Amino acid sequence: MEFSNNKNGLRSLFSGLLPLFVLAHFGHHLLTALPIPLLPMIRSDFSLDYTQSGWVVSAFSLSYGFGQLPAGWLTDRIGPRLMITIGICGVALAGFFVGLSQTFLLMIIFLILMGLLGGGYHPASPPMICALVHPRNRGRALGIHMVGGSASFFLAPLIATAIAASWGWRGSFIGLAVPTTAFGILIYVVLGKQKTSKPTEPGSTRGHQEEPHLPGRLRHLVIFIVLSTFTGAMIFATMSFIPLFLVDHGGYSKETAGAFFAFLYAAGLWMSPLGGYLSDRWGRVPVILTICFISGPVLYLLNWVSSTWGVSLLLLTIGTIIYVRMPVSEAYIIGQTSTRNRSTVLGIYFFGSMEGGGLLTPLMGYLIDHLGFYYSFSLAGASLVAVTFICSILLRGSRN
Repeated sequence: MEFSNNKNGLRSLFSGLLPLFVLAHFGHHLLTALPIPLLPMIRSDFSLDYTQSGWVVSAFSLSYGFGQLPAGWLTDRIGPRLMITIGICGVALAGFFVGLSQTFLLMIIFLILMGLLGGGYHPASPPMICALVHPRNRGRALGIHMVGGSASFFLAPLIATAIAASWGWRGSFIGLAVPTTAFGILIYVVLGKQKTSKPTEPGSTRGHQEEPHLPGRLRHLVIFIVLSTFTGAMIFATMSFIPLFLVDHGGYSKETAGAFFAFLYAAGLWMSPLGGYLSDRWGRVPVILTICFISGPVLYLLNWVSSTWGVSLLLLTIGTIIYVRMPVSEAYIIGQTSTRNRSTVLGIYFFGSMEGGGLLTPLMGYLIDHLGFYYSFSLAGASLVAVTFICSILLRGSRN
């Protein structure tokens, strides 16, 4: 069932429910994509410093990460349909109230609620997607699924900043909550008709389901998760301050700085499927190590770009790192876990990545307040190189 040699393999990736999951991913992230690009406007409205601005992002990301743990456990027990619907409609409801918030405290409370309610989507969707395709096409299927999220992150900053120019950042949250709710209802109805609450491998029987029996696989799985989550967390913490960096040191307007993030997220439109394809061909570990080694120097180079083209190119590179890492990591975890606990382990993985990002973001704000952007970005890059080097030694000999 080779993707490159078998047309049926390619056709299976775009048939059935996979396009629906792409749409679901798009709807889920319409509102979760807003806190960072709208941060300069929120900061001005509430007169925040860098540390407080970091907590705006962390209010969502910390609760979003925490929500992954119970959501993953529940998905393995009650099925993914309800968790996916809560992950979309819950975000819409809380995001609507974020837009109605008139005080900093209320905004933080509803951002926390948005994160908790949104935690069900990611642990629930990848196992269902992988049940739709042959195991050798998992990376590609998950990469295609990521296109929905990256398209949302690409379009949401453009739409949100356009709305905010006329009605403020609150209008962006309120306006995008409406289509997000519609997406959630649509997904719930369609999944109910398909009876997909308990995914299985295509064409498999109970005895044919994959149960990995690789020596040292648990150790490699833990190391892989540590590497991937640390990389994701450090990149998230750093990129959270890029809009403020562009406003304060690049001289860009708040609207332009927010819209710049469209370049970062645009990378996911093509790099996620490519990253998944390469991991299917070359192995998950070689691809993830390559991406993680690149990430350190890229964060350091943030200090040296100022032109529009330079900023755009660097954001595209950061987006490439983000959107290659995610499908490759999900495919590796699913390949190393049994069907009965995949959502639970994915919940732990997403928890680590998001909680790490949520904790590191205010720390990054503190460092910027006291050391400035140059040393803070440099420390972030150096730590990524060091952690990747150590993990590459521990993962030596592992391919998938």
